[in-house]
Amino acid sequence: MSREDFGTIIQIGDILVSEDVVDEFFACDYEKCRGICCIEGDAGAPMEEWEPQEVEDCYDAFSPLMRPEGREAVDAKGFFELDIEGDIVTPVTADSHDCAYTHYDASGNCLCAIEKCFFEGRCAFRKPQSCRLYPIRVTRLSSGGLALNLHRWDICKDAFEKGRREGVRVYEFLREPLTEIYGEEFYRDLCAAAQYVLSRKEI
Repeated sequence: MSREDFGTIIQIGDILVSEDVVDEFFACDYEKCRGICCIEGDAGAPMEEWEPQEVEDCYDAFSPLMRPEGREAVDAKGFFELDIEGDIVTPVTADSHDCAYTHYDASGNCLCAIEKCFFEGRCAFRKPQSCRLYPIRVTRLSSGGLALNLHRWDICKDAFEKGRREGVRVYEFLREPLTEIYGEEFYRDLCAAAQYVLSRKEI
């Protein structure tokens, strides 16, 4: 680990983790946000290069859960589009710029159609990694490594407040996706680093 003016950087293999990931509190408060992260923003959710194929493979299973506008977006754009920086993202609808893969229940709550289908056992792919890891955003470094940084978004202020109330830090809230994506050893090392960083703050 190293510490500069920009805070502690935790290095685990070729992955760099910012101090905020282990220091900040976060726990989704869905009862308040109702899935607004799927419908706000300038573009769709970031996707890994291999994920559009996974979406395509499962599309027939989850597409009936999508809004007609979402299916129209996929018909027009395909299973992904490029944002203004040329990065792969989920397609968005023409009417509201919702993620094309959203699903609204009878109460108007916004859900991920892909994930809903996954939990029903009808889809092998859960949803893009960027969605599962939020509020962490992953950046690919020129060295070939990855940087995991905390993304702060006003629409998630209730989640930061809930995490603080319940004593849940970002890396703890994201234990499942961090472990599944980067491995158990990575998460164990991250927990050990978090204990060290937090203990230093108590001195």
